[in-house]
Amino acid sequence: MYKVLVTDGISQTGLKCLVDHANFIVERQPTLPTDELKRIIGDYDALIVRSQTKVTGELLEAAGRLRVIARAGVGVDNIDVNAATKKGIIVINAPGANTIAATEHTLAMMLAMARKIPQAHQKTSGGEWDRNSFKGVELYKKTLGVVGMGKIGTEVAKRAKGFGMNILGFDPYLTEDRAKKLGITKASLDLIAAEADFITIHTPLTNDTRGIINDEFLSKTKKGVRFVNCARGGIIDEKALVRAIQSGHVAGAALDVFEKEPVGDPELLQNPNIIVTPHLGASTVEAQEKVAEEVSAEIVEIFENQSIQHAVNMPQMSGETQAKLQPYLVLGDQVGQLVIQLLKNSAPTKIEINYYGDLIDEDTELLTRTMLRGVLSYHLSDSVNLINVLHLLKEQGVSYNVQKNATNKGFANYLELSVSQGDETARIGATVLNGYGARIVKINQYRIDVKPEKYLLYIKHQDVPGMIGKVGSLLGDYQINIGTMQVGRTEVGGEAIMVLTLDKTLGTEVSRELVQIPGLDEAQFLELSNVDTFEAGRVEPQAVESV
Repeated sequence: MYKVLVTDGISQTGLKCLVDHANFIVERQPTLPTDELKRIIGDYDALIVRSQTKVTGELLEAAGRLRVIARAGVGVDNIDVNAATKKGIIVINAPGANTIAATEHTLAMMLAMARKIPQAHQKTSGGEWDRNSFKGVELYKKTLGVVGMGKIGTEVAKRAKGFGMNILGFDPYLTEDRAKKLGITKASLDLIAAEADFITIHTPLTNDTRGIINDEFLSKTKKGVRFVNCARGGIIDEKALVRAIQSGHVAGAALDVFEKEPVGDPELLQNPNIIVTPHLGASTVEAQEKVAEEVSAEIVEIFENQSIQHAVNMPQMSGETQAKLQPYLVLGDQVGQLVIQLLKNSAPTKIEINYYGDLIDEDTELLTRTMLRGVLSYHLSDSVNLINVLHLLKEQGVSYNVQKNATNKGFANYLELSVSQGDETARIGATVLNGYGARIVKINQYRIDVKPEKYLLYIKHQDVPGMIGKVGSLLGDYQINIGTMQVGRTEVGGEAIMVLTLDKTLGTEVSRELVQIPGLDEAQFLELSNVDTFEAGRVEPQAVESV
């Protein structure tokens, strides 16, 4: 049974798939004091929060069995993602579930600000009929600057076009081609400042975006510009905004989010030219059900099927890409396990990964992490997973480098992994052959053709007659059956290698006798874990325990 703690106001309907599942116990404790949460968090496998609960590094120190933190929304700024990653805890969110709600709230705020609807309502409901104080402006043919062209920013731009607005879009990842398809103009922040009549914010809060709407930016804007922020507090410097409104340079603002929430600044709350709402961007019945449904379903997938779709602290890939790379993900884990054993089980100080052929056109970050996990798992066991592997590399002082090369190395797709410790290097090259499956095709400088199996015997020897027979006879004497045998050499009569797949493990006594064979220099037993059940790209629940 998996225990799930829900600490914020989450839709009960959206939690249904968890509540009804036989393998999950769901406990709802909204508005839990921090000290109490810290006291009980060690009893839970998963935590579901919205924006109220602060998941700090200190809290996570007490979360001994926690495997998943789910944010029922988009932003995860209330979660210490770095601390979670260090502990191997998956952090997931619901990136698309509240898109429509946040989009519509942005447009509602823009219209309310343009037509001064809240102010007019307040005065009218108070018994005054004042038609002269609330003259508004139209959106038609005005220029809207959209800062952040992610999902919500894009949807806002689409709808604003329906009002007949001209759209300037800023985003580091916005291309000219995508802007053209959307029917907008790709713009710099300076261009938006110079030309926009309305500016709406849709970026995450990062070190780069914190306070980007500041005194300097505001000084570049048109007189009479209006701002909307339904994204994250802190992106707009609130003091600077108030000064610009009080001076008459900025005509108004509509704010749903604030640097500190709940907001208590009277300069924001009592300014007649600022409309405020209490972080309502995702607060629709539909959105709250969707975000809860999305994270609940993913929690079930993680624990029951070891499948992750929306983790913010590990690489994402489409289902199509994952299906295409799945054989290489399996192979990559096996290559990582084997190459570290070939290094005589020494801890590496340097790792190099090379991709060749068609693989260079794919997003290989997950494949890279899979190989790195395979390498580190020999020494770190279940404490290393796809989430924390890069952190553990840094912690262990291991450098890694990834390169891509269009040459095919004789195969349509080919990967090569090498690990080094001082002057010692072990290298494995591998591919997936159409119709034949995964193959190890290179070990160090030797060409080979070996299907990865659970038990392997690696032998380094002199290329002399009778060596294969002597090895086979000795293994037969110990009732060890050979599945396949492959040899590789660089020149006739020189050094050579032999790789055998075996039906069972090899004892130390057999290894000792093997190296007594004249001309046999080295015999090393290699073992792969989870050959039949491993599915790379997925995270086994037992492998997500804290470091």
